[in-house]
Amino acid sequence: MSVVPAAPTSTLRLDDWFARELPELALTWKALTAPDPRLLVLNEPLAEELGLDPAQLRTPEGVGLLLGTDVPADAHPVAQAYAGHQFGGYSPRLGDGRALLLGELTDREGRTRDLHLKGSGRTPFSRGGDGLAAVGPMLREYVVSEAMHALGIPTTRSLAVVATGGAVQRETVLPGAVLTRVASSHLRVGSFQYARATDDLDLLRRLADHAIARHHPAAADAAQPYLALFDAVVEAQASLVAQWMLVGFVHGVMNTDNVTISGETIDYGPCAFMDAYDPATVYSSIDSGGRYAYGNQPVLTQWNLARFAESLLPLLHDDQEQGVALAVASLERFTPAYAAARAAGLRRKLGLPEGLADDLVTGLGDELLVLFHAGRVDHTSGWRLLSAAARGDAEPLRGLVLDLPALDAWLERWRALGPDAEVMDRTNPVVVPRNHLVEEALEAATAGDLDPLADLLAAVTAPYDALPGRERYAEPAPVDFGDYQTFCGT
Repeated sequence: MSVVPAAPTSTLRLDDWFARELPELALTWKALTAPDPRLLVLNEPLAEELGLDPAQLRTPEGVGLLLGTDVPADAHPVAQAYAGHQFGGYSPRLGDGRALLLGELTDREGRTRDLHLKGSGRTPFSRGGDGLAAVGPMLREYVVSEAMHALGIPTTRSLAVVATGGAVQRETVLPGAVLTRVASSHLRVGSFQYARATDDLDLLRRLADHAIARHHPAAADAAQPYLALFDAVVEAQASLVAQWMLVGFVHGVMNTDNVTISGETIDYGPCAFMDAYDPATVYSSIDSGGRYAYGNQPVLTQWNLARFAESLLPLLHDDQEQGVALAVASLERFTPAYAAARAAGLRRKLGLPEGLADDLVTGLGDELLVLFHAGRVDHTSGWRLLSAAARGDAEPLRGLVLDLPALDAWLERWRALGPDAEVMDRTNPVVVPRNHLVEEALEAATAGDLDPLADLLAAVTAPYDALPGRERYAEPAPVDFGDYQTFCGT
């Protein structure tokens, strides 16, 4: 089999598909020059997947590309316009306040991918912000997004983080950085909200056609293409949030501008993986009311999709009432789609065979989670220890759960169904980005020591592997770690 050689940055071709087709949503802009750039971390496997030469990306020219300051002459970087509901309140004009879409490239499998920056300076969408990003939050997105990818969960990817050499003023002065992000696109519910608010039906239609061509091409052949687009996004988001719930991921800021049309996870700001299982878990410092608590994520996803439906109404039917009826019927499919995706995931986590009713599988999973909640059992450890119980050693799990008679009764019923420990080992991770270890690595990296970050990345990108000599990456936070809060980084 022949291998296509990686392209040097000097011959890189960046398309401007989004900017050409949707100029109303694309504002031509340039990235801010970095005073003293230094490459902190480069995702070499992803670079090769994109057809880029990792060695070239480490050169000054390559770092310039990663910063957006040395792009191909025919590139057309833009800040994207979008609206959004933020914590339930509608903002008609958000947009890329500290980000740029450098353009699209075609990877080695022929897929179109966005090359995108975060922290690249102020744009007209900055709304008083400085447009900058600090090293810590950009490395957080790198670590968590790559961990999500390794877990098999649809996500934007992180190609690189470059320290700018400049300072960023937050609660204190922090070193600045730019994240280079890769996504199948950056189309989001907020993009459609912005287009709908213009009352430009042609723009809304062109945006929907662009989304269909890019992400859901089968919808183009449907009798009602725009309804089929909505159906596809409902299905994709139901599957996505089910996968979040199964691994204990808390997004933290599920505003409509963070809901992708592709079904990829986007924007790793105040996110975290849950430690002790609790549906009320909130890590975001700005979510004082718990709107985006772990247990609320499915309901809020459906709420966000309702806002997407509102934006699409003029395309669904000429008569608004009939359009609403079509949208409601489609939106009602979210709950069964989510339930089916969750049941399929629980079946694998419990190691149960096909053929068992979803209600039985879900009921067993929910009963176990009740025991986890009552005993404040670590979510990741609890599920992983279930594999040992399937092999006959339930003592490690019994050491975590408070109600032992209830657990023993549950284990007896579960074992009678013939759980497969091998399937469970491939489903329940040993390692997720533990919050205390993420903070440890980010603090060290901000101070100039990248070794803890490298070690953490090695662990979280092999989440199902045993870790001889690195057991600390599988262990819950120490008791003295205390309550954990995350911040949006702006």
